Amino acid sequence: RLSQIYARQGVDLQRSTLADWVGAAAALLSPLAQAIGRYVLAATKIHTDDTPIRVLGGAKNKARTGRLWVYVRDDRPSGDSAPPAVWFRYSADRKGEHPVRHLKDFTGILQADAYAGYNALYKGGRIIEAGCWSHARRKFFDLHAANQSQIAQSALEQLARIYEAL
Repeated sequence: RLSQIYARQGVDLQRSTLADWVGAAAALLSPLAQAIGRYVLAATKIHTDDTPIRVLGGAKNKARTGRLWVYVRDDRPSGDSAPPAVWFRYSADRKGEHPVRHLKDFTGILQADAYAGYNALYKGGRIIEAGCWSHARRKFFDLHAANQSQIAQSALEQLARIYEAL
């Protein structure tokens, strides 16, 4: 598409040339990305999540779904003065082996959703799980919606009081 845009302006840039430029830029920026990763993982607490992304160039040039993992260092709400940073990692799927590999050098608190792929990280105590209240609340909501559980209703009411106090 970019090649076509340039062609309309009389500039002949082949897709392969543009791809080479992107590859060269990625190689040049790799040390910076690695430094950001080291900085993020040096924190005592990080936040993580993953999101699906559309990836082109799959079988028969069809788009497929990859994952973008995000690791965030930002404890300013807790009074930390360290600059915030975000480190992104890509994987072709959502297997739990990816965050295990990404966080192999991390020790501290990991704030994440309830994705089972993180569970291996918490074994051994090197990484401590800080669960997400929104995801915990959703489980009680689903339980109450499914069978009108009074215990789930009570939990939802108590969580509502906590949210109101914030």
